[in-house]
This record gives sequence, structure tokens and C-alpha cells, in this order.
Amino acid sequence: MYRRLVRPALFRLDAEDAHHLTLRALEHASVLPGWPRLLRRVTAPADPRLTQTLWGRTFPGPVGLAAGLDKNGVAVPAFTALGFGFLEVGTVTPRPQPGNDRPRLFRLPPDEALINRMGFNNEGKYALLSRLAAVPHRAAPVWVNIGKNKDTPNEAAVQDYLRCVTGLYDVADGFVVNVSSPNTPGLRALQAAGDLATLVRAVVNEVDAQRVRTARRAPPVLVKLAPDLHPADFEASVNAVLEAGADGLIISNTTLSRDGLTHPRRSEAGGLSGRPLTERSTRLVRDAYRLTGGRVPIVGVGGIFTPEDAYAKIRAGASLVEVYSALIYEGPGLPGRLNRGLSALLARDGLRTVADAVGVDA
Repeated sequence: MYRRLVRPALFRLDAEDAHHLTLRALEHASVLPGWPRLLRRVTAPADPRLTQTLWGRTFPGPVGLAAGLDKNGVAVPAFTALGFGFLEVGTVTPRPQPGNDRPRLFRLPPDEALINRMGFNNEGKYALLSRLAAVPHRAAPVWVNIGKNKDTPNEAAVQDYLRCVTGLYDVADGFVVNVSSPNTPGLRALQAAGDLATLVRAVVNEVDAQRVRTARRAPPVLVKLAPDLHPADFEASVNAVLEAGADGLIISNTTLSRDGLTHPRRSEAGGLSGRPLTERSTRLVRDAYRLTGGRVPIVGVGGIFTPEDAYAKIRAGASLVEVYSALIYEGPGLPGRLNRGLSALLARDGLRTVADAVGVDA
């Protein structure tokens, strides 16, 4: 029904207008008494083979929602109700900011892709704090993706990330350090090994200080890297993240590459996501798994449309996977289809749990 009726109607609208319309509907659905919990009983991963314990926390399934779709955490109950094993909200910055000028989001249907140059548009850490505090009982972990304000110079960027940690520590089940968006000028320069190590070490230390303050189990700190790094720079960045004490990696963010695209809007500035990233991000997951030796969990993201796409990333070394663009093209039934398909693939290969598949092709 989504592909035949809903998607054609939404695709007649401007991409960002359709995004806001959908998010408002999910926001309203989130406050319907009992509805998200009732639906979750139907959509939640039913196969115990999909359950994992990572960083001391249970993940009911390996399929999560990537950052960028619910920047301000307005629809956490509704997204959880769709069957996701975890959610990533944000990117959030210390102060609210409007982002880049519109138009800034573009669909490329023949390529099953999106291009965005949103620019960390969000309502700031206090708005997100209020919303996440209103959802104390969560069916799945909620991570917070953090970044710096556009007008904060790189030499002061660390303080922006720390302000997000201190302001949101009590409501975050994990922090994702975003240094890889192509839409904030100069941000990707923070991926250089030296700068990245300094930033990640500061975030890890602040999380530990907050753990002592609150006597609450520390949420994991993950770092999201771009797919456009030179192999030597990618290796240096991965090593810097590990040495700085991060708990995991997210591979990868959007790309500036336009290889193989056919849509007339392929030349729009911004980060490309969706089907064109499928194989590239899987290769990078495999590279990261080999570099880390499996010492920290990896989250694979980029072009996951089918259970086979998700399984390939898991076998390449990802313990968890995330979707965004495919949800736009495939609709709200996607998490359930991915979970069911992964269960079937694990059964086919005689694997007891999804953890048994992690890295077997690496």
C-alpha cells in the first residue's frame, strides 16, 4: 500500500515538505495512549537469534534508525513502534540553528538515493532534553548524535560536543560523535587523526565524569566517519578513535561522490545517501573490522534496502545496521521485513545468533 498509494502522493510534494508532514504525523501518533506499545508487540523482532547484548545493553534487533530523520526526537515512540532495535536522533547542537537555505533535500528515484545539505538544522540540546525526558520507558535504546554549531570555529569545537554531553547525559543511551557531515563547513577536517583523537578523548572523559556524578552506567561513545577518506586517512582515523577510548564506530556517513548516478539532480551539492552507497559502505565496514580486529562494535549504514544488504554488512563486521533513505523509498514496513529476512538468512546458514554472523566474511 505504501509503494502504490502513499509514496506516489508524498513524492509529488517537495522532499522536505513531505518529510515534515510525515514527521508531524508520527509525532501525533507518538502521543496516542497505548498505541506505540500495542503496535510494538506486533512489529518487534520475534526471533531471539536477533537479540544481542552490546555495551551492557540489550538490543532486541540489529536494525536501527539512522540520525537525520528525527533530528529533534519528536517521534521516538512511533519510530520504536515500527520495530526498530534502536534509534539515533539528531544531529543536535548546543544552540538551535536553522541550517542551510532551502531547497536542501532532493530525491533521486531512479538511483534510489537522496541528496541533502540540511546543515544540522535542529532546535538545540534543551529542546531534545525535554522531549527525551518525556519518554522514560523505552522499548529500544535511543542514541544522541552530537555536533558543533555552524558558527563555532574548529578550534573551539570540542566545547560544543562537551556541552551536548553534559546537557543530554541523563537521557542518552549512547552518544555518536558526528565529524563527517559534508554540510557544515570545515567539519570533516575534524576527522584528521590528531584532531579526532583530541575530540574523542575529551568526549569519553566527559562521559566518565558524568558517570561518576550520576552513578549511572555510562552510555557508549561511537564515532561516525565519512566514506570519502583516503584509505590511509581512514586507517589513521580508525586507529585514533580506538586509542582515544571510543566504544564503537558508525560506517559510514553520506558521500560527496556522484559516481553512477542518472537523475538530473545528481549535481546538487550535499551528501548522497541510499542505494549508491550499498557496496561502498559494506567494503568500509569490512576494512574497519579488519583494522579493529573486532575489538569494538561497528554499526553499518548506507544503502540497506533488503535483508541481504543488511546481512552483507553484518557478515562484513557490523554488529548493528541503520537505515534512512530506504525508509523513504520502502515505507514503514521496512524494519519488519529486514528483521524477518535476517532471521531466515541466519536459519539458512545454521547460525544460532546474529552475533555469530558478525565478521565471518572479513
